[in-house]
Amino acid sequence: MKKIIVAIILCSISVISFAQTSSLENELSKNRVRLPNGWHLSPAGRSLQLGDLPLNIAVSTSKRYMAVTNNGQSIQSIQLIDPRTEKVLHNVIIPKSWYGLKFSRDEKFLYASGGNDNWILQYAIVNNKLQLKDSIILGKKWPEKISPAGIEIDDASKLLYVVTKENNSLYIVSLSGKSIIQQIELGKEAYTCLLSPDKKELYISSWGGDKVIVFNTEKRKIIGEVPVGDNPNELLLNKKGNTLFVANANDNSVSVIDIKQRKVLEVLNAALYPDAPAGSTSNGLALSGDEKKLFVANADNNCLAVFDVSVPGHSKSKGYIPVGWYPTNIKVIGKKIFVANGKGFSSFANPDGPNPVKTQRPVVRHLGDTSATVRPGYIGGLMKGTMSIIDEPSDVTLAVYSKAVYKNTPYSKQKEMNADGEAGNPIPMKVGDKSPIKHVFYIIKENRTYDQVLGDIPGGNGDTGLVLFGERITPNQHKLAKEFVLLDNFYADGEVSADGHNWSTAAHTTDYLEKDWVTSYGGRGGTYPGEGKKEIANPKKGFIWDYAKRAGVSYRTYGEFVDDGKANIPVLENHFCPYYPSYGLGDRDTVRFYAWKREFDSLVAVNAVPRLNTLRFSNDHTEGLRFGAPTPFAHVADNDLAVGLFLEHLSKSPVWKESAVFIIEDDAQNGPDHVDAHRTTAYVAGPFVKRGIVDKTMYSTSSMLRTIELILGLPPMSQYDAAATPMFKSFTSKPNFAPFESLPSNIDFNEKNKARNATAKLSGEIDLSKEDRVPDMLFSQIIWKAVKGEHSEMPAPRRSAFVKVNDDGDDEKEKGED
Repeated sequence: MKKIIVAIILCSISVISFAQTSSLENELSKNRVRLPNGWHLSPAGRSLQLGDLPLNIAVSTSKRYMAVTNNGQSIQSIQLIDPRTEKVLHNVIIPKSWYGLKFSRDEKFLYASGGNDNWILQYAIVNNKLQLKDSIILGKKWPEKISPAGIEIDDASKLLYVVTKENNSLYIVSLSGKSIIQQIELGKEAYTCLLSPDKKELYISSWGGDKVIVFNTEKRKIIGEVPVGDNPNELLLNKKGNTLFVANANDNSVSVIDIKQRKVLEVLNAALYPDAPAGSTSNGLALSGDEKKLFVANADNNCLAVFDVSVPGHSKSKGYIPVGWYPTNIKVIGKKIFVANGKGFSSFANPDGPNPVKTQRPVVRHLGDTSATVRPGYIGGLMKGTMSIIDEPSDVTLAVYSKAVYKNTPYSKQKEMNADGEAGNPIPMKVGDKSPIKHVFYIIKENRTYDQVLGDIPGGNGDTGLVLFGERITPNQHKLAKEFVLLDNFYADGEVSADGHNWSTAAHTTDYLEKDWVTSYGGRGGTYPGEGKKEIANPKKGFIWDYAKRAGVSYRTYGEFVDDGKANIPVLENHFCPYYPSYGLGDRDTVRFYAWKREFDSLVAVNAVPRLNTLRFSNDHTEGLRFGAPTPFAHVADNDLAVGLFLEHLSKSPVWKESAVFIIEDDAQNGPDHVDAHRTTAYVAGPFVKRGIVDKTMYSTSSMLRTIELILGLPPMSQYDAAATPMFKSFTSKPNFAPFESLPSNIDFNEKNKARNATAKLSGEIDLSKEDRVPDMLFSQIIWKAVKGEHSEMPAPRRSAFVKVNDDGDDEKEKGED
């Protein structure tokens, strides 16, 4: 009888478990969305709305309070949250901030890093609200380079420890006297710091130094360091203080350190597959209440990795939890997991429509700040963060979550060496297989959406009402799209030029670049971090040129990653044209074409044309309505003619029969587009490119790079190009060697802006010495008025990259379809 009862109970449990599992699977599938890069989200748990790019979560001693610092491009803020009720108690705007956040032990104060204002702000907690009380000044405001990042407090000694990411230092500050006691050089950019339980040691993650620095707080000197992975960021100590966990963003890993021995016990691979290339971006850590489980935030896989760490040195993977877009931080309170999703669950349209006057409205400021401005509709601030709140899952629930994470992830190990394709196509399906295409010419342009340029082409998914630079202005690009392939479902992986050029040459951006560009783009100080300008922002294994070098593939660059006659990265030294103009709107793109032509012809003469050629034609960026500068039409027409002349000359050269041309915008500049602001123009040409078709396949920047890699026999550089769909549908095995005939321009390149209206005045005030020093949303509005008239209003950009997905995983509506 007992056996029968037990069997009935087990059967009932099994039925209940199956029903719960099915319900959870249905819930995850119901809200599954597709991102513009082809990856998916199906966030588990409940959620709270946060601000722009939340980077850190702090929890008070009693766990009564939780605070979040939002450090994005638009409005920066701090939110006070009640973790028990899961409600936001208070929200305060902070003029400049970055990552650092810490409660005092008595819960009376919250300290926050003040970014490039170079101070620490002290907030009192009064009646569940934050009140700004004081500031601790580390130095003068930007341009003095300090930039406090992580902070730690020794309450008993009334000491504040601050590490910085601009002058790479540790500051020891007296809280009672608000004075700097000591400044210690760390050598490389720091991310955060953490005190040992006895407060005798301070552990510092050297973000740019690939190590953890051990600082003795009694002797006040560095006493050791532990090498870890690439771009170490978040630190986590267990309660005993004998084990330190370190997240290594560029290695997709966590280093587990034995504090006593100062030795790495083991390295946990947080990626979904072993030996995966860059692209998981581990950058947040938390332990369960019993410290038997470790949760790791994988920013670029949009999930948490879960490990059993109950036996030090012998940890085991348990599974994954799906969360939002770009998770940055985790905290665990009781049985609840709190996750800050840097980009939330989606992006949003601008309901008010852009307005050049409104975009200059100042934000609410503290302590006399006068620099930051609100820019509604700007892509850098559209993707608002969220907080996922997830009940700690059972093993059964974790299995369901893990299944969802793998379903959301298009990358797999098999795809690294074997891509989608078709037999006999010029684009090989296997890395290393031969292609009839020998030479690749890869042109990177600046900041246009599809509708701005090609929205008037019949047969494409365009909106003629949003066209700014149509066929009259860009006859060569229109001819190119019509004669070869029209790509009307192509999306930029980057959001601005700082990350866009890295995406365009590495199929990924580091966590440093993702978290840093928003500061300078938000007018809060800082320098342009992309295009090889900062070592810490570069991928560990380099850019496409590095991969070419390792594979023995010849390469040369023309303007891309070269400034002022110097290569920005070592691999390009002696591999660039010294007289090709780098970025600068004072040089015409047609001048760039003739510089390329001069060297190209000399290389053809000695049969030395490289296999990989990267070029920069950048004047479609324009100067807006700056008085006396070439009009937007003149700049874009110059860019168009350069493209036409390039294709004509190449197509009439001896190497044309073995060449393919790829043209892309580094980002979409947040201009008007009726499908999505990430949708951009892209072109392919060459004898093996199909003629006169529309390819509606959803492609991205990474898709174009994957196609180039397969032609050249290069492996993927990241999980993103490994997962991307190659552009084989645009290619044919039957070559057509007919040359391209360029069309003359309809625009006078000497045409200058003559108006002295408000938009012209605004154009004259912005900095155009480097791409995107002017916010691209504001610049798009200026260009709209230049084309459509001073009193016209640009429509709000649409964000349709995020579509619901059926339970079987098929999109209800493909991107780009009406």
